[in-house]
Amino acid sequence: MLNTKFKIVAIVLIALMAITATSCTDDLNTSPIDDDVETSESVYTGPDKYRQVLAKLYAGFATTGQQGPAGDADIQGIDEGFSSYIRQLWVAQEISTDEAVVGWNDTGLPEFNYHAWNASNDFVMALYSRIYYQISLANEFIRNAQGSDNQQVQQYLAEARFLRALSYWHALDMFGGNVPFVTEDDPVGAYQPEPVGAQELFNYIETELTEIESEMPAPGDNDYGRADQGAVWTLLTKLYLNAEVYIDEARYGDAVTYANKVIDQGGYTLDDNYDQLFMADNHNADGLIFSIPFDGVNTQTYGGTTFIHHAAIGGNMNPSNFGTNEAWAGHRTTPQFADKFELIGTAGEQVSNPNSDPEIYVPGGYQSASGYGNDWDPGTAPALVDNNNDGIYTGYIYINDAGSEFKFTPEQNWNEDWGDNEGDGTLDSGGDNLYAQQPGRHNITVNLNDSTYHVELANNRNTLFTDGQEKEIPILAEFTNGYGLTKWKNLNQNGQSGSDQVFVDIDFPMFRLADVYLMYAEATMRGNSGDMNKAVGLINDLRERAYGSDEANISTSNLNLQFILDERGRELYWEAHRRTDLRRFGQFTGSDYIWAWKGEDPAGRSTDSKFNLFPIPASDINSNLNLEQNPGY
Repeated sequence: MLNTKFKIVAIVLIALMAITATSCTDDLNTSPIDDDVETSESVYTGPDKYRQVLAKLYAGFATTGQQGPAGDADIQGIDEGFSSYIRQLWVAQEISTDEAVVGWNDTGLPEFNYHAWNASNDFVMALYSRIYYQISLANEFIRNAQGSDNQQVQQYLAEARFLRALSYWHALDMFGGNVPFVTEDDPVGAYQPEPVGAQELFNYIETELTEIESEMPAPGDNDYGRADQGAVWTLLTKLYLNAEVYIDEARYGDAVTYANKVIDQGGYTLDDNYDQLFMADNHNADGLIFSIPFDGVNTQTYGGTTFIHHAAIGGNMNPSNFGTNEAWAGHRTTPQFADKFELIGTAGEQVSNPNSDPEIYVPGGYQSASGYGNDWDPGTAPALVDNNNDGIYTGYIYINDAGSEFKFTPEQNWNEDWGDNEGDGTLDSGGDNLYAQQPGRHNITVNLNDSTYHVELANNRNTLFTDGQEKEIPILAEFTNGYGLTKWKNLNQNGQSGSDQVFVDIDFPMFRLADVYLMYAEATMRGNSGDMNKAVGLINDLRERAYGSDEANISTSNLNLQFILDERGRELYWEAHRRTDLRRFGQFTGSDYIWAWKGEDPAGRSTDSKFNLFPIPASDINSNLNLEQNPGY
């Protein structure tokens, strides 16, 4: 079971200076006379000191400097709030995809909407710099911890190696194999590290993780917010699932193996409440494997989950309903991603002959778990009911298969029927058939006062905010262009705000069980090495949580790769997975999948495959002659 919650507090450290000069006389091997000077010799003096430095390694994923929220930054050359590891990871993984757009015009940021960044982009540089800042801290820790025979220090060493492997995985995933490679065995000080290529970097990450696997605490045995075997297994699953992208070698069997370890040996369970995973007290949620803790008092930053949370609030949203007084009005989602949840549109012109009967029927060619027989018979079709006698009919239908069609009839016959000719949410007498894009329960509203209808896939993962928002995005800078998403809330389960109204208490779930379920299913489909029935069962566990029943469950015949990609989107959106997923499915660049503003076109267009990777920052290319720029930049 999990130990008491451990909120990482940034440790104020003076930069560790290593003495690189050598001498043949022992008198030079002395500690500094000035007590205010910190060196490795004075910092790494026992397990407690190692623990303090390890805290800085963990805190580097959350905080941005030596004092919060700003004022003594780790990284120079960019606004400190922008330099946050989680903030830059989120920007790179989300704003470059269909899941998010940003309306701000900070130099270099709109380019993420468009796939138009270059090697001089400040945000690319900030991401790269933060990754290598973390690697540098880990290298220094590992360099010193290797010489200790203390058992506790050796566990800390294994954790530091995990954190370094995590950052190197981010480097491989986003920048490829042309990145500089530095370990504890390399010189300290100014020199020009060389790249090792994608294959060797992949092998290095794999070896580091498999070597420390047995040295890490068992799942749940470490402090909350620190890594254990479950985190190692999950990162290996991710590495293997993407191996064909990274090194052109399928490792799906290995992905299944390590996903099975998480699922069968980790002791994790799904939280019954999806919303709880993204609230101020989400440290109490089940199904979290490795989280980055944030605390409104102790880890104040304008990055991290404060950024994710505040940037999503604007328009008609009331900030107090989200546990804050901040509304940064930046992020929305694209119409294409909204369609993963919502079927069809908004109000239109009135139908010619509104009906005031107490029921409207929904015949169609769908097979329903509730008993409807796929025969287009209005006489046996499910009914919508006008409960308030106000001309607004509500109800739901269950649909087993995506693409199933249906219509509305005011009576249990075909004397009159309504469809939609334009797909705009307007009822048309004798109009075209409607259709369901996904299986599951669909909540339906038919408003005969203005002859409109609304069909929504019932799903508590659906946090689309539509009040005052247009679905389409003609103008990026207008927050009301594009539906909002309200997934993250600085409220606890009792509806109380977090500890601070500006800086949130929401922890960032870097790895969680639902992701592993979906990775298992995908690796099973791609590699034919897992249990297909188990894969379907795991996905149905997620869908039963989402839909509140087993009515939306799928069978093996429903399972395909596109379904898995869409289900990953519905389950994991705005958690910094999407770019990696779309790239693995061949839908990130190119023309196979188009979304709003991709290619700097409001309707979207194809983009160059070079954008599958980010460029090595020009400053590093210019200063290190050993580096080679990624193709196309």
